Amino acid sequence: MLSKISRHLTIFILLALTPLLFTGCAAYNSTMQYLGLSSKSTSDTPDSLAMDAMDDFNRGKYDNALKKFNDIRDRFPFSQAGLLAELKSADCEFNLKHYPEAIALYDDFENNHPTNEAMPYIVFQIGLSYYNQIDTIDRDPGAAKNAISSFARLLKAYPQSPYTNEAESRRLAALNFLANHEFYVANFYVRTDNLDQAERRYKYLIKNYPKSSVATKAREIIAAIDSGNPPHRTWRDWLPDIALPDWHTFSNLSPGTAASSAPPGQ
Repeated sequence: MLSKISRHLTIFILLALTPLLFTGCAAYNSTMQYLGLSSKSTSDTPDSLAMDAMDDFNRGKYDNALKKFNDIRDRFPFSQAGLLAELKSADCEFNLKHYPEAIALYDDFENNHPTNEAMPYIVFQIGLSYYNQIDTIDRDPGAAKNAISSFARLLKAYPQSPYTNEAESRRLAALNFLANHEFYVANFYVRTDNLDQAERRYKYLIKNYPKSSVATKAREIIAAIDSGNPPHRTWRDWLPDIALPDWHTFSNLSPGTAASSAPPGQ
């Protein structure tokens, strides 16, 4: 008797659902909810998707995590999970060393959520993204200048943030890098006997980076040029530190110790 009733109930449900196959998902979902059945998997909610993406992120699977965070951003842009996905998609790009893409996403987050409590972290990550693109002194120093500007912005806007000490140390390292870049360019003019141009670059270095590691050498060379006895050495003798210095060496220094306290033009 019970099996017969169960069979009739099943047939009734199937007959009730059959027309809905032709009337769209909305009606189908409503009927499923009326019957106490879920038409949506719990694994497809914003929170569950975010947990899954974070699991990949914490395991270092940044490509997979990025795809999932982007999916959340597209499907649930105004949810709390969507806010998290905005931030973590930038972190994924950063960890994948896609620094221009990371900067763009961090900038978007800052523009969309300027009062969010994560702002000190966002500004620091922007500076770090530029910092990690710094090459050698014979290349375009634009990344170093942008890093200095970003770290200076962080220090001014959020002086008590957890990132203050590291931001200041990296800023000073980047300033010394720029000083070495100027020294490299000035030395090139010495080697090519363009002494007027060389002296101008040395003076620029001394003015903007008076406490840098190469400022003393620049003063000595200017004195030699002015005395009519310019230096005559091979380029290797005049080559400064070509790479970015280790920022840890500046971690115990106060602002302005390693170079000027602000980048040129600031």
